[in-house]
Amino acid sequence: MADSARISLASEPLALGALDGRYRAAVAPLVDYLSEAALNRDRVHVEVEWLIHLTSQSVLPGAGPLSEEQNAKLRAIVTDFDAASVNELAEIEAVTVHDVKAVEYYIGRRLPAIGIENLTAMVHFGCTSEDINNLSYAVGIKGAVEEVWLPAATALVKQIEAMAEENRAVPMLSRTHGQPATPTTLGKELAVVAHRLNRQLARIAKTEYLGKINGATGTYAAHVASVPGADWEAVAKSFVEGLGLTWNPLTTQIESHDWQAELYADVARFNRILHNVCTDIWSYISIGYFRQIPVAGATGSSTMPHKVNPIRFENAEANLEISNGLLDTLGATLVTSRWQRDLTDSSSQRNIGVAFGHSLLAISNVVKGLKALDVAEEVLAGDLDTNWEVLGEAIQMVMRAEAIAGVEGMENPYERLKDLTRGQRVDAARMQEFVSGLGLSAEAEARLLALTPGKYTGIAEKLVSHLQ
Repeated sequence: MADSARISLASEPLALGALDGRYRAAVAPLVDYLSEAALNRDRVHVEVEWLIHLTSQSVLPGAGPLSEEQNAKLRAIVTDFDAASVNELAEIEAVTVHDVKAVEYYIGRRLPAIGIENLTAMVHFGCTSEDINNLSYAVGIKGAVEEVWLPAATALVKQIEAMAEENRAVPMLSRTHGQPATPTTLGKELAVVAHRLNRQLARIAKTEYLGKINGATGTYAAHVASVPGADWEAVAKSFVEGLGLTWNPLTTQIESHDWQAELYADVARFNRILHNVCTDIWSYISIGYFRQIPVAGATGSSTMPHKVNPIRFENAEANLEISNGLLDTLGATLVTSRWQRDLTDSSSQRNIGVAFGHSLLAISNVVKGLKALDVAEEVLAGDLDTNWEVLGEAIQMVMRAEAIAGVEGMENPYERLKDLTRGQRVDAARMQEFVSGLGLSAEAEARLLALTPGKYTGIAEKLVSHLQ
């Protein structure tokens, strides 16, 4: 289509990115914590609480405690923050060309109605923009992780745990290096996945969300110059902790963001394990271990009506990769800053919501994908029954044990089983014939003759109990 004939959509309120368009419903809960509007609301929250904190402790001479009603009205500036507030802030910022300064003016406009216009100078007192920003981001990220991402990720792992319990005794052929190997159970393999993911969730749940409010270069210089008698470290510490954060006592102009890098590394590791889950399940679907339950009316393929494509797991793979690309970049960028401050963190942190959004979308897809799976136990059993050679490990180990016990004729067990099994299929009859001709003790021979690939799972079923 020629450019002159193309209808422009730029003036329409359409989403540029998939998270705000096609996948909005799956990631909408993050908007209240990690959107630009949420960041501005949290900035208002931090500024308001800083004003209340300074007055409640009478830090500044002449600015004693406010009444409960005045504090409530100040906090209503935050709870009443809405779309009109967003627009008003944008109008102020268009003049100030500074987002945090716009927040200061936004709050200042509301003080006369509360009867404290004399305290306008206390809004943003002693603060550099990063004092407000680092705390606002910490509050928003903490909320997003604890209220949205962690509950979703935990629910997914619980779903996998339930599948592990349900299938704890279902035997399954293992494949090491892609080749038939010692059997396991489907439940045990799912339990391994759940255990790995749970370890990452435990790390993420223990995240320390650090914050600081110590001025332009982290020295409290303006604070001490204006009110030299105050214990500014104690004031700052109690304020940061009052926001539900951990106080960082040593910073430059910025809070160093190390905690963010640690968090993003843990989330990225969770993502990578989940990505491995998706590729494994995709592979099991391809060999028939799982059947996908068709959805009435849904199209599996635009041209091949017999197909039900594993799209949930493929979608999750792609979104986990995008999420990790952003998380890795954030982790690398945010821990560096030229001297006492540069602005590389400012643009980077505006993508935190996108990074978590793609992870949350992937989690949503895996949840839906797992719900649409049915275990094809007959396929698993058939695969085991065509791979009797996997018992070679058991037989040669029993021969070793017999040799140690003094049974004659147990020489070269590995080599003898290699000759029998490598590069060829061995059926039940041939394997039992081989066992019967070894000269094992009666007890050992009976034990091996009773063994089948489906029974050669060790204590796999019991191991699932470690999830409890």
